[in-house]
Amino acid sequence: MWSLGVYSSSVRHLLPAWAALVPLVVLSALELLRRSRPQTALAVGTLGVIANEFTVGSLVTILIYTDLMYAAVVYGTPAAARRLPISTGLVTVAVTIGFLAWLRTPQALLIGVVTGLVSFAPALTGATLRNHREAAVAARLRAEQTALLAEMDRSQAVAAERARMARELHDMVANHLSAIAIHSTAALSIDQADTSREALGVIRENSVQGLAEMRRLIGLLRDAGAGREAVALPTLDGLDALVAQARTNGAASGLDFVLHDVRAPGRGTLPTPVELAAYRIVQESLTNALKHAVAGTVTVRVAREEGRLTVAVDSPYGQRTGPRAPGSGAGLIGMRERAELLGGEFSAGPSGEMWHLRATLPAEEKEVEA
Repeated sequence: MWSLGVYSSSVRHLLPAWAALVPLVVLSALELLRRSRPQTALAVGTLGVIANEFTVGSLVTILIYTDLMYAAVVYGTPAAARRLPISTGLVTVAVTIGFLAWLRTPQALLIGVVTGLVSFAPALTGATLRNHREAAVAARLRAEQTALLAEMDRSQAVAAERARMARELHDMVANHLSAIAIHSTAALSIDQADTSREALGVIRENSVQGLAEMRRLIGLLRDAGAGREAVALPTLDGLDALVAQARTNGAASGLDFVLHDVRAPGRGTLPTPVELAAYRIVQESLTNALKHAVAGTVTVRVAREEGRLTVAVDSPYGQRTGPRAPGSGAGLIGMRERAELLGGEFSAGPSGEMWHLRATLPAEEKEVEA
C-alpha cells in the first residue's frame, strides 16, 4: 500500500514518505509479542501510531494497532482487560469534544469516530470475547465439578448398598449357620445315637430355614431391582418365634432364652427402618449368644418410652467349655452401623459375669435420620 502511494494523509510534508515505514516495521515486529507481552506491545504500539501521524501515514499501521489493542484485552491481565475498554471510551469522548471545540466543524466528529474505531471498538470486542471465554471455562469447571460430585454420590450409594446387603446377609444366615456349626460339632464330639439324631434334626431345621431366608433375600433384591413390590420385611411381632428358635438351638449348650416385650400398647406403629433394625439387632444378639455365651439364661428386653425404642440383651459371659462357632466381629459392626444410621446409640461389652448389649433407636418417624 505504501508503494502504491496509499497513505492515510497526503498533506503532511514534514518528513519524507519513507518515514511512514518506520512505525509500520515497529508495529509489525510487535505482532510477535501480542500474546506473550500484550501490554508491552500495546504501549510501544501506541507510541508508534502517534509517530505515524507525523508522517504521510500508513493504514496498515493503524490496522495493526487495532489488533494490538484487541490482544491486550484478550491476553492481558484481568485488571488491564477491565481498564482498557473504559479508558479508550473516555479517550474517544475526550478527543471528539476537544476537536469539536477546536475546529467547530462537523468534520471534527469524524475524528472522534476514527479514534473510537481504532481504540474503543477493538478493546470492546476483546472484552466481549474474553467474557465469553471466561464464562465457557467457568461452565466447564462447573460441569466437571457436577460430574465429580455425581460420581462421588454414586460411589457412596453403591458402598452404602453393599454394606446394607452385607448386614442383611450376615444377620439372616449367620443365626442358622451358627446353630448348624454348634450342633454338628456336638454330633461329632459326642458318640451317642440320641444326641447325634437330635443334632441332625436341629441341623436340618436350620438348613431349611437358612435356605428359605436366602431365597427371601434373593427375591427381595430381584423384586426391588425390577421395580416391583418388595418382599415383606420382618417385624418385632416375630420376636417370639425368633426367641423360641434360639431356645431350641441353644438347649444342647445349656442356654435358655427369655423375652420381655414391655412396649406400651396403643403407641402406634414404629417406622419400618427402625423395626427392621431392632429385629436384626435382636437376631444377631441371639446368634452371638449361641456362639459364645456360657450356660445360663439370655434375657431379651424391648421397651418403648419417650419416643425411643430400647433393645437390651443380657447373656452369661465366661469361658465356654462346649462346642462353639467361630466369630469374626462383623456382627457387632453391623449392629452398630444399623443403630448409627438411624441416629441411635449402640453399646456392647462385658460387665462381670454378663455380656450387656444396648441399642437405642428413635421411635418416631420424624426423628429417624435419612
